[in-house]
Amino acid sequence: MKRGHYIVNGIANQNMKTQVKNALEKIDGVNKVCVDLARGSVEVIYNDPASQSEIKNCIEDTGFSIE
Repeated sequence: MKRGHYIVNGIANQNMKTQVKNALEKIDGVNKVCVDLARGSVEVIYNDPASQSEIKNCIEDTGFSIE
């Protein structure tokens, strides 16, 4: 199992948190998504075929930027 931790700019409320979480959970191979509003961080636990670049692209496609 792989783990990715990302600092994400712009997740300001519960709706945005849910939007990111739902988008990431649609990726095949993603097992768990934890979004921390206070820290502005997203942690993703995943297996193949999901990849770090696919996860980053998903976050950015949802409208947020990764530090």
